[in-house]
Amino acid sequence: MTDFSDLKALFINTSLKKSRTESHTQLLLNASSSIMEKNGVSVEHLYMNDWQVPPGVYADMTEHGWDRDQWPEVWRKVEAAEILVIGTPIWLGEESSVCRVLIERLYAMSGKMNDKGQSIFYGKAGGSVITGNEDGIKHCAMTIGFALSHLGYTIPPQADCGWIGEAGPGPSYGDELGDGSRAAFDNDFTKRNTTIMTWNLMHIAKMLESGIPNHGNDREAWKAGC
Repeated sequence: MTDFSDLKALFINTSLKKSRTESHTQLLLNASSSIMEKNGVSVEHLYMNDWQVPPGVYADMTEHGWDRDQWPEVWRKVEAAEILVIGTPIWLGEESSVCRVLIERLYAMSGKMNDKGQSIFYGKAGGSVITGNEDGIKHCAMTIGFALSHLGYTIPPQADCGWIGEAGPGPSYGDELGDGSRAAFDNDFTKRNTTIMTWNLMHIAKMLESGIPNHGNDREAWKAGC
């Protein structure tokens, strides 16, 4: 059995709710994080709206007109984690505006490099968790997955999971139903995809512990003309 106890995972919930609650997105994030915790991964949850993180593509937006920016504190948590899982609700077929801000701020760090001259995000694994009651799981996963890959994260196979239910108004993931059960907790498709995503994130993060070879992707060497 592989030992995952030296891995850290950060789960970021980009719900639109102002305060942390038992949101649909959080419930599905919990389903993934509990698998990691049972297998020794050090897990931390972060609720984006608990932090004052303005939009922008700079490392510290107080240098660009904002009175306060807690992104540097959030960034330290992101940088320390080998695994990043972004959770978002779907609105009008798209990820939340809070999720877009997170992606912008991650992009702000794209100039940072590791000691191999690679993007600071090299050697890290990323995935996404998506909930809602309208179409858009694959679209949101595509957007988040591409953004993370472009930054330097490694995206494992099947690195997304979600649940949207039937088209139109109706219960969302984890809502209590008339019989006392919770919507989608017994949905085999969602449980399977959540499990596969979680294990693939752990496997890839473990495989990347020694990093990615820097032959051909060393930006410092490129600048030096090598």
